[in-house]
Amino acid sequence: MSDSTPSAREPDRANARRKVLLSVAALGFVAAGSAYGIYWQASGRYSVATDDAYVSGNVVQVTPLVVGTVIALHADDTDFVQAGQPLVEIDDADSKLALDEAKAQLAQTVREVRALFSNDGALAAAVSLRESNFARLQEDLARRQKLADTGAVSTEELKHARDSVQEATSQLTTVRKQLEANRVLIDNTTIATHPRVMRAAAQVREAYLAWRRTIVPAPVTGQVARRAVQVGQRTTPGTPLMAIVPLEQVWVDANFKEAQLRDMRIGQPAVITADIYGDAIRYHGKVVGLAAGTGSAFSLLPAQNATGNWIKVVQRVAVRIALEPDQLAAHPLRVGLSTQIEVNVKDHSGLQLSTGRQRDTVAQTTVFSSQGKEAENLIAEVIREGEGTNPNLLANGSVARGNAIP
Repeated sequence: MSDSTPSAREPDRANARRKVLLSVAALGFVAAGSAYGIYWQASGRYSVATDDAYVSGNVVQVTPLVVGTVIALHADDTDFVQAGQPLVEIDDADSKLALDEAKAQLAQTVREVRALFSNDGALAAAVSLRESNFARLQEDLARRQKLADTGAVSTEELKHARDSVQEATSQLTTVRKQLEANRVLIDNTTIATHPRVMRAAAQVREAYLAWRRTIVPAPVTGQVARRAVQVGQRTTPGTPLMAIVPLEQVWVDANFKEAQLRDMRIGQPAVITADIYGDAIRYHGKVVGLAAGTGSAFSLLPAQNATGNWIKVVQRVAVRIALEPDQLAAHPLRVGLSTQIEVNVKDHSGLQLSTGRQRDTVAQTTVFSSQGKEAENLIAEVIREGEGTNPNLLANGSVARGNAIP
């Protein structure tokens, strides 16, 4: 029987196929390794990534400035509110009474000061009258003294003339002192700038602000979160009522391992993906700052490493990543969402630590500035009424509470 039968050639063909498959697999591994080596050499070695990254943002606390009972709520969790929009209303009965009393005190003070200015003219006229009377009596005394030697004027009459001059002198001195004292109270002032009026105006300003603060406005524009206030609750200054999160101003805090920070610099580009949208949405941002310490260094109970059972733990440092506003507007994020960060560290021209302020103002609100202007307008109206230069002002000088809400 011949060795070249089909059954004898089967192992040879199997070995040949095995060699071919192994060769193809080896070539595939070599190609994949070469491709990965090329990728690593070109860009892979410049990429630093972490999935320990979360969306952060400003959580603005809404707190009252006055004591009172909550009588109305105008916003709830998940609501969108504009800056200046009323959120919480506090009972204003006590503050309104205090404001009315302060306004009445200011009006009375304006009239008292106005009387001081009026007295100045009256006292000046009295001084002129006393001066004229004193000059007339001096002339009469001089004539009687000339006639005294001729016997035409008696000694008693001459004595009465001298007494009249002395009395006129005392009266003139008294009126001059009264005029001087009155002018001390009004010199270099007007009714509006008089110290008494300014003190009463300060009390009106304080009472008005306390009354206006019974309406708690939204300090910023954003989403309402963590509402903790209820109708009927007694509030005190500083009590958290709710929070507002401006979702258009969020950023990402990525916690990189300490070994990943060697080449990281401010200004390097980053690519962010959020679990809420998946890989389909990729945000673009940049590194804007690195924290001054690790998370454990700022924890409530820092680790005590000077012990006998010490075990080294890789530390992480927070890196802040700013996001592009247009992408946030198209695909909004929420505070606390998980993200994956990939930073390109090829460019080393930036700084590792900030050397100055990036912005003059980090956050700002102007919703409370109008309250001071409204108080000044009310004070000016009360003063004009007291001066008699504001005849169109309502007799009660009342201010509608609803109109004071911006």
